Amino acid sequence: MRLLDVVAMLEDMPSQHLLKGQVGTIVEELDDRNVLVEFGNLDGEAYALTPVAVVMLMAQRHSPALAA
Repeated sequence: MRLLDVVAMLEDMPSQHLLKGQVGTIVEELDDRNVLVEFGNLDGEAYALTPVAVVMLMAQRHSPALAA
């Protein structure tokens, strides 16, 4: 995953009040295993900014995959 990728949580993170399926944006790559994700509402207001392990995230795709 890369900077500015849109991602969704694959599991709950109760300590940060985040639930599986919530969508955020990677705003910093902390290391090979962790990224900083900003979660915001539809008005663009951030409600969480937290480090998340890459294994807890799924990248969101907004265009079709290219055929091989």
